[in-house]
Amino acid sequence: MLTNFLFFLVAGATLSLLLWSGMELFRSQEDPLGIRLEELQSQALVVARAAARRRNSGRGLDRILFLAAAVPGGDDWIRGSEKLLNRAGIRRPHATAIYIILTLLFTLLLIAGMVYVQRNNPPTSLPGGLVAALLLGFLLPKMVLQRLVKRYRRKLQEALPDTVDLLGITLGTGLALDQAMMRVSEEMEYIYPELASEFATVVMQVRAGQERTVAFQQLVRRTGVEDIKSLAAMIVQSEKFGTSLAQALKVYADALRTRRRLRAEAAVGKAGIKMLFPIVLFILPVLFVITLVPGILSVLQDLKTLGGR
Repeated sequence: MLTNFLFFLVAGATLSLLLWSGMELFRSQEDPLGIRLEELQSQALVVARAAARRRNSGRGLDRILFLAAAVPGGDDWIRGSEKLLNRAGIRRPHATAIYIILTLLFTLLLIAGMVYVQRNNPPTSLPGGLVAALLLGFLLPKMVLQRLVKRYRRKLQEALPDTVDLLGITLGTGLALDQAMMRVSEEMEYIYPELASEFATVVMQVRAGQERTVAFQQLVRRTGVEDIKSLAAMIVQSEKFGTSLAQALKVYADALRTRRRLRAEAAVGKAGIKMLFPIVLFILPVLFVITLVPGILSVLQDLKTLGGR
C-alpha cells in the first residue's frame, strides 16, 4: 500500500511538472521581436554564447543545458533541439532548457510507469520494458516537435503568396524595402502573424546595423522554407543589380499562388485514397450489419418456425 501511494505521489508530481513545462514553453511572450533581435543579430555570436553558457554551467535553467551537454551526445541533441524549436517558431530565451526538462520528465514518468506495470513480472522482463520506455521518452517529444515544425512551415507557405503580393504593391508606392516590409508586417499581423513576425524581425536586424544579406540568410536558416529562400535570393539579387523588385515580386507571387493551388489539388487527390481505409475498416462493416442482420434474423426465424412444425 505504501509503495502504491509513493508511486502515485511521484507520478502526480512529475505530471504537474510536465504540465508546467509545457505551459512555459508555449505561452505567449511579452516582446518576442525584441528577444529575437537580441538573440539573432549575429548567428555566430549566438552559437558561441550558447556554447559558453553550457561550458560555464550558466544560471537558472541554463544549468539543465550544462548537465545535458555533459552526457555523451548531449551537445548534439541540444543543438538539434534548438534548431527544431527555432523552425517551429518557439524562440523564448529558455525554450531549449524547458524542452529538455519536459523530455526528461516524460521519460522518467514512462520509466516509473513501466516499473509499476511490471512489478509482478519476472525481473528478466524489466530491461526490455525500460529500453522501450527510454526510446519512447526521447522519440515522442521529438516527433511532436517535428509536427510543430511542419505546421509552422505550412502556415508560412500559405501566407507567402498574399504577403509577397502586398509587398510588391507597397514597393510600387515608392517606399523603401525596409519600410515596405514593416508596413506589410503591420498589415498582416492579425491575418498571418507568423510571417509578419519574421518580416519584422528582418527589418529590426537591418535597423540594428546588420547587413541585409545576412539578415535574409538568417531568415532562411530559421524557417527552412524553400519558397522563402527563393524570395530572399530574389530580394538580395535585385538590390545588388538594381533591377525592379516590385515587378519581380508580382511575378513571383503569381508563381506562389500556382504552387499553392497545385498543393491543394494534390491534397484533394490524396483525400480519396486516405478515406479508403476508414471506409473499409469502419463504415462498410456497419453498413453490412445494418443491411444484412435484419434479413439474416428473419431467415433464421422462418427456419426455426419451419423446424418447429
